[in-house]
Amino acid sequence: MFSPLVSELIQALRVLPGVGPKSAQRMALHLLERNRAGGMRLGDVLLQAMTDIGHCQTCRTLTEEPVCRLCANTARDRGLLCVVESPADVLAIEQSGSYRGLYFVLAGHLSPLDGIGPRELGIPDLMERLGQGEVRELILATNATVEGEATAHYIRESCRESGLQVTRIAHGVPLGGELEGVDSHTLARALNQRQLL
Repeated sequence: MFSPLVSELIQALRVLPGVGPKSAQRMALHLLERNRAGGMRLGDVLLQAMTDIGHCQTCRTLTEEPVCRLCANTARDRGLLCVVESPADVLAIEQSGSYRGLYFVLAGHLSPLDGIGPRELGIPDLMERLGQGEVRELILATNATVEGEATAHYIRESCRESGLQVTRIAHGVPLGGELEGVDSHTLARALNQRQLL
């Protein structure tokens, strides 16, 4: 049996997604036995991140500044606003190198059973931002899940009277994918959203 502090460290590591009891134990023992300097650095950075990182006042992504670097960048196209579920989605889109607009991060999706409604996702803030008239196209890039689709539908309906152009990112067969490996829902969507060449 481990000492109380070692046990507490193991339990603390279990807060991370995908980390069960064995993985947490392995990480804790590795840090204590083989990499105390790395553990100290991890502790320092974790404490600083938990203290200093908040949400951008404009797009709600994670940042230690009041306004994140993307929102502060005057070279971005302020007429394009892409709505995503998480800061990880912002990173994925940025890594594609194909988008030069701004973002709005919901930090989740509608889930009434979990008590997550429009207010928790900042949708009133989004509507206020859209009401300022700077955005000409709202791009809905929520996940292709039931919850993501419901969230996109809710936002689209909320914008119906605004006259704003609202688009949805395409979903379908991945590049390099084979049709036999694609699920029927994705394949049906790809067929229904086919484009003229």
